[in-house]
Formats: sequence, structure tokens, C-alpha cells
Amino acid sequence: MTKLLSVRDLRVGFGNDSKANEVVKGVSFDLASGETLAIVGESGSGKSVTALSINRLVDFGGGRITGGSIVLTRADGTAFDVTGSKEAALRQIRGRDVGMIFQEPMTSLNPVHTIGDQIAEAVRLNSGLRSDAARKAALDVLDRVRIPDAKSRMDYYPHQLSGGMRQRVMIAMALVASPRLLIADEPTTALDVTVQAQILALLAELRAETGMAMIFITHDIGLVAGIADRIMVMQHGVVVEQDETSNVLDNPQHEYTQHLLRAVPHFASGNAVRTDGERVPAREPVVKVDDLVVRFPVGGGWLKPKGAIHAVDGVSFDLVAGETLAIVGESGSGKSTTARAILGLVDKQRGDIAATTGRSKRPIQMVFQDPFASLNPRLDVEALMAEPAIANGQKHDKALRERMAFLLDKVGLPEDALKRYPHQFSGGQRQRLCIARALMLNPDVVVLDEAVSALDVSVQAKVLDLLIDLQHEFRLAYLFISHDMAVVERIAHRVAVMYAGQIVEIGDAKAVLASPQHSYTKRLIAAVPAIERRKQHFAVDVTQVPSLVRPAGYEPPDARWREAGSDHRVRHEDTP
Repeated sequence: MTKLLSVRDLRVGFGNDSKANEVVKGVSFDLASGETLAIVGESGSGKSVTALSINRLVDFGGGRITGGSIVLTRADGTAFDVTGSKEAALRQIRGRDVGMIFQEPMTSLNPVHTIGDQIAEAVRLNSGLRSDAARKAALDVLDRVRIPDAKSRMDYYPHQLSGGMRQRVMIAMALVASPRLLIADEPTTALDVTVQAQILALLAELRAETGMAMIFITHDIGLVAGIADRIMVMQHGVVVEQDETSNVLDNPQHEYTQHLLRAVPHFASGNAVRTDGERVPAREPVVKVDDLVVRFPVGGGWLKPKGAIHAVDGVSFDLVAGETLAIVGESGSGKSTTARAILGLVDKQRGDIAATTGRSKRPIQMVFQDPFASLNPRLDVEALMAEPAIANGQKHDKALRERMAFLLDKVGLPEDALKRYPHQFSGGQRQRLCIARALMLNPDVVVLDEAVSALDVSVQAKVLDLLIDLQHEFRLAYLFISHDMAVVERIAHRVAVMYAGQIVEIGDAKAVLASPQHSYTKRLIAAVPAIERRKQHFAVDVTQVPSLVRPAGYEPPDARWREAGSDHRVRHEDTP
């Protein structure tokens, strides 16, 4: 294979004194045509800055290459000096030679333009095609990334597509110029496990079809086991290990690589579930949800809508003290809407939500996915933690400050953290703050909505351990919403699987994960990526979730269930 990219002793810094503030410190690697290199490391390791330096996008974020060289071999065989080139020359390689996919497609796509117009614009900029020819090329590339009914979806806006579909659009935009190198920066982090598997399968197929090389950036070393030819592990801006994938995974040499591999949650098909809790049917639930229905009107205005999105349709479950119920499912399945309805953050159309008030006037509290967005950056920790208590009628006095110090200690943070601000903490520490804040009112139930999905694997493991310890100490009940089946296996006593707004399977975690009965649950579990499944091939699936939009007045028929065990119920699949 011919050498496509050569990086030697790359150094990148930020700020006025970029040499003194280096975050990439002497990185070297080669990439051959058609090869996939995975760059792995935790937040702050320098992996994304390294990737952004390859086409000098790092320049637009305040970064500067302070040393080393990046040489790209172009299609005509000439060597292009990335580090020494001017901006006009760099624009010639961006898109054409080096394509880029970013982590969050919703922030990369323009919300006021259709996806067809946005892809056609990329076609015009990279190929010079105009009008109808550009639209046709845009349609061709949407077909290429396996978007079903691509012609009609050309007129969709980004918000009308699921997360997985939006990421396919981003891949399509990157492919319009047929780049010889595709850089994918955490492209599946925010996606559900089935969608993640599809994106990985799609990238593998496109690589086979086009012969392009790929750099795949991730903090999850288990994710790349099936697609990478080589793995480069970074820590604190330095490459600590680099070798063929099998060698790194099976015989890691550096202690940091060994640490990363130990921290990866390994999905064991239900054989590693918690055994510290036994459900007692006679115990009074702390939360009981019965026939919950949440719908959002669509079309025709609010006074007389033409129909409604059946976001949650007839969901029922209960939760007892000291128990974790995990709700899993794809984006749009209704799991987060269910949680928000329980908290009163969205209105329900019908259904009963009964919560005990044994320890608090507000027995249910919530921890959100993004801790930084959940904390007001203008307030210090003391003010942030006092907020829920003051809103509940308590005084900001010595007793309240003692409660804060007590909870900070419980989540592993020092008392002097009270005078610090959110930006002065790491991501894992900020999530610990959010957990402590949620416990200020001594709730019976904590709702955790993707509360660990944005964290590095080692930080994630520590936060999960913390949650389990707090649950034991305070007899907390958790409603744990996640798309990561390995994490669910580690923390859940019971699992509810949601699909298209309905629970399709619910029961004991071991029963559901080890012996799934519903076809959708089987599909979820089969899609879980793992180091042990590196030889597994995921075929691209374009199966669509049924539309949740129903005509006005529509009521679905009653669900029919069958018992699959003592605590394991499955919805009949002929139930709409």
C-alpha cells in the first residue's frame, strides 16, 4: 500500500505562547491508502487536536503548529506540505483530499436549510456542478450512505431526521468530493447502539468501495476493535503505544493502554448483572407509573391539529427503594420523554404517576447528560447546591452548608469545592457535582438521563461505582436511561426496553439481557460492539422505526403481553 500521510514530531500549542502551552507533544505516525487508524485516548489527550491539525482546522480554534511536519500525498503523486502551506492552498485539500465528520451533526448542519440544499452546496464548492446537476449528485451520495427514500428526504430539515440519519447526512457531505482520507472525530458517541453499529458498518463498506483511508477518533477503545487496522493510544499529548489492532488489544504494553482496556465496560450478555438486590413484590413502590401517554400535536395549528406524535403510548412500570430500573432504546423511542413526564417537565395526556413522599416534598430528582450545560457557569458550587433547597423553602444557613459539605464528601469532592466554579472541574467532577446537587433534597428516586454517556470510560467506571455506593447508603431508587448496554448490565437490577413509544420487554436484568424475547431487544443486544466481537460483521440495515405520527383521534389497541419468566414480560409483536 502506498503511503498517503506522514506525520513527524507534530507539536501543537494554544494561546499567545503556544510553545509553552503545547497539547500535542511530538506525535509521529504514517497512514497508507485504504488503511484505518484509530486514535484512542481520554479527554485532553490531544487526539482531536492531532486530527484537526492534518488539514489545519486547528488554526481556527486558536491552535498553532509549533513544530514537526505533516506531508500528504495527493492523487497525482505530489507531496503536499500541510504545515508550511498558506490558507488558499489548504482550501484545495479540505474536502477534496481530506474529508471530516464531527461528533455532533446537529451543530454541524444548518437548521434553516434542507439537507438536500446543504449537500448540493458542498457539491458545488467541491466539483463546480450547478443547479440540477448538483442536486442529482447530492441525491446520489444520499443513496450511497443508505438513506431510505432519499429523494423525499432531500427536502427534510435536520431536526426532522434521527441522530443516526443526521450522521449519515454528515458522512454524505464528507463524501461528495470523494476524499482519499476521511477523519471521523467521535462520530458515534451520541448514537444508540444499533445506530452506532450501522454507522460503523457503513464506514467499513464505504472504505471497501472507495479505497479511502480513515482516521477514527474515539475515547472507547472497544468500539474500534472491529474496524481499525492499527491503534494509536494517546495520553497527555504523547503517543504511548502504537501497533496493529490485535497486538494492542490482546497484548497491551503500556500501563495506560492496560488501564483503558480494564475500564471499558464489557458486555457479558446478562452474565455480569448486579446480584446485590432482590426484588420483593410486596414492597411498596416509591414510583408507580400506569398507562402513561404523552403526545405532541402536529399540523393544522395548536387549536385544531391534524394529528399527534405518540411519543409515549401506554407505558407502565414501578420502582422500589434500592432498585435500579434501566430504560433502553433508540433515540426517539420515548425513554427521555417518559422520564421528563414523571418529573412534570412535559405534560402528559393521561396516565397515573404516583410517587411516595417519605423523605422529601420533592421525592424525584434528575441528573442530566451534560453536566456543564446543567450548571450555571456564573454561580459557584455553594450557590448551585443551595438552589434546590432554597426553592423548596429552606434557609441558606449553617445546617444547609453542613449538608453540602456532607454530600460533597460522599461524591469524593473536597469541601473547598464550594467556592469554585463549574469550569474549574473536569467532566467527571462536574457530573459528581450534579449528583450531589440532586441529593440535596434527600430524594427517594434519582432519574439519570444518559448521565455517564459523555464521560471517558475510566471516569464513567468511577461514577458508576459512586452511584452504586450512594444507592446502598441512602436506599435510593434509580431510573437509569441509557443506550449503552454494557453500562446497563453493570448498574441495572431490572431493564425495560422501549421501541416506538412503547415498552416491548421488561423484567429482571439477567433475564432480559441473557434471554431476550422481543425481536427489537435481540437486535439491540446483537449490535453491542465489544473487543470480544472484533470479528463480527455488521451488515448495513435500513429498517425504519415505524412513524409515531398518528391522525387526530387515533387510539392504539390494547397491548397484549406474555410471561417469559417470574419477572419477565414481553409484548406481542403483532400489537401496533
